[in-house]
Amino acid sequence: MTEYTRVRRACTGLGALMAMGVATMALAAPEQAATWSSKAAPLATPWTAQVSPDNALPDYPRPQLARPSLDHPRWMSLNGLWQYVPADGKGAPPFGQTLKAQVLVPYPVESVLSGVQQHADFMFYRRLVDVPADFAAHGQHVRLNFGAVAQDATVYVNGSKVAEHTGGYTSFTADITSALHPQGPQEIIVAVHAPVDGANVMVGKQRLKPEGIFYTAASGIWQSVWLEPVPATSLAQLTFTPVRGLDGFTVDAKLDGAAKGATLHVTAYADGKAVGEASGAATAPLHLAIAHPRLWSPQDPFLYTFKATLTQGDQHDEVTSYAGLRSIAVAKVGGRNRIVLNGKPTFLLATLDQGYWPDGIYTAPTDAALKFDIQKTKDLGFNTIRKHIKVEPARWFYWADHIGLMVWQDMPAMPNGHNDALSDADKAGFRRDVSAIIDQLKGETSIIGWIPFNEGWGQWSIPAAGELSAQIKQRDPSRLVDARSGANCCDTKGDPHAGDVYDIHDYQGPGLPSPDAQRASMDGEHGGLTLGVPGHVWPNTPINPYGAVKDSAALTAGYVANTAVLRDKGPGVGVSGSVYTQITDVEGEHNGLYTYDRKIEKADEAQVRAINEATIRANSQP
Repeated sequence: MTEYTRVRRACTGLGALMAMGVATMALAAPEQAATWSSKAAPLATPWTAQVSPDNALPDYPRPQLARPSLDHPRWMSLNGLWQYVPADGKGAPPFGQTLKAQVLVPYPVESVLSGVQQHADFMFYRRLVDVPADFAAHGQHVRLNFGAVAQDATVYVNGSKVAEHTGGYTSFTADITSALHPQGPQEIIVAVHAPVDGANVMVGKQRLKPEGIFYTAASGIWQSVWLEPVPATSLAQLTFTPVRGLDGFTVDAKLDGAAKGATLHVTAYADGKAVGEASGAATAPLHLAIAHPRLWSPQDPFLYTFKATLTQGDQHDEVTSYAGLRSIAVAKVGGRNRIVLNGKPTFLLATLDQGYWPDGIYTAPTDAALKFDIQKTKDLGFNTIRKHIKVEPARWFYWADHIGLMVWQDMPAMPNGHNDALSDADKAGFRRDVSAIIDQLKGETSIIGWIPFNEGWGQWSIPAAGELSAQIKQRDPSRLVDARSGANCCDTKGDPHAGDVYDIHDYQGPGLPSPDAQRASMDGEHGGLTLGVPGHVWPNTPINPYGAVKDSAALTAGYVANTAVLRDKGPGVGVSGSVYTQITDVEGEHNGLYTYDRKIEKADEAQVRAINEATIRANSQP
């Protein structure tokens, strides 16, 4: 079992998945299962109606490891209708049985787009698949890939267990070749345990009883599922890390299968022209020098493309990938610690982006919708996104990389409110999940920093933030670490005096924290000006902890005045960044620059962009 099929038995009892109970119908053809129909959306987006069983996120889901290329990937999407049934955690998997309902994968079962719109702690998914005959021809192997399943998943193919995975935010894969029948339909069953905040696991802002700043749960399969043919030894991951001189990359490969004797050849391209190549053993890092390097930045999000060939004997695995050349660090500028991008002081002006959707909850209805929030953040003049308490699918980072937004990546928190009750196993599980997320995402150019804790949620002690910061730095020394966002709020308050950034939250603010002798400083959250737009709000009681405004003009004026403080006073303090709450409304929170359904831009875009650009300029001077 590879690192991609990492197994962790959590306190939630993954072993119980093998003993789930399920109500089933008599054996029947899959088409005799109940007909799927989308539920009526309580709040529809412009993309809700575009979703159907034949059009469920059909885009290739892994742009940084496309086989053999992103333009012509060889794969089989398993997004679409699966049989489904909730379970009670006591019976056996329903092998050979038609389940009585259907679900549209990969939308969480609580979402309207799933067709279920109801949470279950335990559930089964089932699908019969005709694997293309050429997928397993000529000694090839067939891999079954999952973008993410919340929380614990056990996967069976034709009655054989092929994978176990714990962690609702990381991908996993299984070689299912030996479990396949020589011909005919292949039965895939996925058993899921989704305790949400009923267990001390990463859940972010999901709650079984959503209210206030906590939202509807997103359980089950919530990212794409697909099959692909690969050689017996294949590339599982390619990571391109810019070298210190910004004139090349260190290339690291992870393999599935036996690595003995495998070699790797990588060629870099800029605008279709080869600009560098490297070869060597696949199990050791390669140095890939780049001729005439061009750096990535929000102003010029230039990305190199790569063609990589893994060779072992007469077997070849060909993939394409991409990455940008950029550095991020803290350096002394004018006697103060400042964040520098590519060696230049750069103010990181961000929005808080929570990645929730009224129709798909955790899962954007379409790829165009996924891109929308990122593009509008750029259009509004921001250069950074704080991805808040959630990890997005690979295609979200693809768009951030290409559009040109820097990203602070939060770690999804464990449930808040009972830090003192966390067991040693809970803490160890959180640390493992942090490492797994970093390993999965460390090739993303847009990510410039990691945030392990937000406002002390799930933080069992003040020193814990320092411990996690050191763990992250050891695993990824190429990025910044904000050890704790909101040192002044709210659980386990206190500055851990660790990491690269001192971060406070100040509503409405903005806060203007000073850098200290070791760290740069930022306002990790501020703003939150609230404006509900009738007809475009979630059917829930709104909360207003930060201050309401009466109309769009007042919201625009309030935003401009709030940000002008950063423009005028930030340079004198030496603050390196800020995060405005937030890009869109989310359920009961109506403090977005867009409504939750993305249909109404609540503030004047031109005025917001103008003050944002002026603020970045003023705070990016040497």
